[in-house]
Amino acid sequence: MAVVLSNVNTEAGLKKLDEYLLTRSYISGYLASKDDMSVYTALSSAPKSSYVNATRWYDHISALLRSSGVTAEGEGVKVESSASFVASTPEVADQKAAAADEDDDSDVDLFGEETEEDKKAAEEHAASAKASTKKKECMPFTQHDILPTGKSSVLLDVKPWDDETDMKKLEETVRSVKMEGLLWGASKLVSVGYGIKKLQIMMTIVDDLVSVDNLIEDHFDVEPANEYIQSCDIVAFNKICYLDRA
Repeated sequence: MAVVLSNVNTEAGLKKLDEYLLTRSYISGYLASKDDMSVYTALSSAPKSSYVNATRWYDHISALLRSSGVTAEGEGVKVESSASFVASTPEVADQKAAAADEDDDSDVDLFGEETEEDKKAAEEHAASAKASTKKKECMPFTQHDILPTGKSSVLLDVKPWDDETDMKKLEETVRSVKMEGLLWGASKLVSVGYGIKKLQIMMTIVDDLVSVDNLIEDHFDVEPANEYIQSCDIVAFNKICYLDRA
């Protein structure tokens, strides 16, 4: 069953994550999985040391990325931008639904009469909404009206031509690619045989701003990058969060 986490880059979100990891080694299951990678890449930086459980988990995932990597599929996790931490169980869902019904019943008076104050407040609200709509209609359209819809975590396999390829130069070439909405992450060298190693590297992208296929075609398949890079493949592509539209 999927785990739902609130914004892990806020104090409240980190506190919930720390509490969640109190009795767990991983986000889901008994092995490091893509669920861990989703939360790991959603964090803008390492948690403060005061969040003991979150720090323990973060350091462990960092160590795995430097050594063996993370390949297990996991059970599914969603990192929201503003929603509160939710335990995905039927009991909790039923309790929340019942509480919402009670709130609705207490706030709505189905048989009450509308007073003069109510009428005046309704008229003022309508006038304010109309003025706001008119103001928006008059505002010029700008690039800020188009907002990104989400972020994804991508794991790439970058292969050299042979065992004589300078892997340090290869990684420098990969990381030299900079564009809006692209953030390079952890990397490691993985042996593929005959003395040849490939580069595995994580990146986080804003979906509406970065196309992975175009990035590979426009930056890795052309000179001078192809002097070091023979091929680049997508190993894993996971949605890590959705951004609110304002």
